[in-house]
Amino acid sequence: MKKLLYLEDQQLKQYIEKIFMGYRETVADAKKILDKYSIGIAHNKVIHLISLYEGITISELLKKLKVTKQSLNRVLNDLNKIKILIYKQGNKDSRLRHIYLNEKGNNLYNEIFFQQKKRIYNALRKSNSETVINFNNLIEKIING
Repeated sequence: MKKLLYLEDQQLKQYIEKIFMGYRETVADAKKILDKYSIGIAHNKVIHLISLYEGITISELLKKLKVTKQSLNRVLNDLNKIKILIYKQGNKDSRLRHIYLNEKGNNLYNEIFFQQKKRIYNALRKSNSETVINFNNLIEKIING
């Protein structure tokens, strides 16, 4: 453990590379499916968040994705063209539009998730519980700064 206290730049660069490679491979699993619909990784991120946070609003999506309204609107327009989204007006605030995946959207999400799940599941299955907990804690620290 003491070795970790003295990480050198070269070691940090290797960790960053591993994060890139893990992301690349996980995204590549989804890319094959996304290509069938002529959509990309940005669309996958939006589909994933809408699936996780049913009824998410556009402003909540903007905060989670940290993208511009223009970028998000482009992605949402593409997803509307392939008819996978449902919009519902807010009950408390009628100005808010809540976004959901319809049946076709849920099927697309599940198809993507199944591919990505295999890679993540296999990696977790080959790890002991302490490694999984430590990985989760480390990822949260990376995300939250």
